[in-house]
Amino acid sequence: MKQPLIILAGPTAVGKTEASIELAKAVDGKIISADSMQVYRHMDIGSAKIKPEEMQGVPHYLIDELEPWEDFNVYRFQELAKKYMKEIYEKSKIPILVGGTGFYIQSVLYDIDFTSTDADNGYREELELLAKEKGAEHLHYMLQQVDAKSAEEIHVNNVKRVIRALEYYKQTGQPISKHNEEERRKTSPYNFAYFILNDERSTVYERINKRVDQMFNAGLVEEVENLITLGCRRDMVSMQGLGYKEVIDYLSGEISLEEAAQKIKQETRHFAKRQLTWFRRERDVLWVNKNELEHNNQKILQYMLSMLKEKNIY
Repeated sequence: MKQPLIILAGPTAVGKTEASIELAKAVDGKIISADSMQVYRHMDIGSAKIKPEEMQGVPHYLIDELEPWEDFNVYRFQELAKKYMKEIYEKSKIPILVGGTGFYIQSVLYDIDFTSTDADNGYREELELLAKEKGAEHLHYMLQQVDAKSAEEIHVNNVKRVIRALEYYKQTGQPISKHNEEERRKTSPYNFAYFILNDERSTVYERINKRVDQMFNAGLVEEVENLITLGCRRDMVSMQGLGYKEVIDYLSGEISLEEAAQKIKQETRHFAKRQLTWFRRERDVLWVNKNELEHNNQKILQYMLSMLKEKNIY
């Protein structure tokens, strides 16, 4: 018997947090965050981190797990997520992966093997130096030449993933996208339901714009100032998150506060679009379109529960 696994993904600001709490309460599940930013302490506002009172007693994992100066990547996520899933299964509960980072989810769902090559520290250092000297765009262009699919999927500012893809190509002569695709074709070791929560694009974009305004009103600038006081720098993985790098640019006098806010809104809208592109490529997903369910939380929950029963997960 395969162990059960529920996934609730979707674009940023679509309402995953609220839906996940209702789902977890209904199935007596525990939530593992599949978010690349909420894992960091002191980064609450910019990451739209769930507040303790919003959890309604539902246990959450991979929230406030690391300090902002620690690296977090797909390998670390997979390792920690599997560790917590083991704990959850031992308590005879169902783990629910919740978030918008598709590659993180995929790494667990299909148990992707990242150990096929060892790190080439010399080449990695060479690429890191190139990124500093010529910028992230130069590295991304290098990736486009050898692995267009990865270049399309990896954001230009995600230097660590760009370097990893280039490193893999140098070592194997094969694009890492091909390797990941082959890994993805594997049968999942879980009996899973993979829900994608979605809404009309205009509604998602409106929610994004409103959320960014709320972040500034809640003290996003002060949060970034505090992070800088703690020793965080713009080149850290954590500070590459949407909202953080733009506020750093404002604090360093490169752009105005209004420009920072507009840039965050625009970049977040682009990010939501990329997320949906990723999820549309995934197989065996169940789309939960909020507009088709009249934006009724009870109807959304009942639809997901009916699918879980159909798959003998709940």
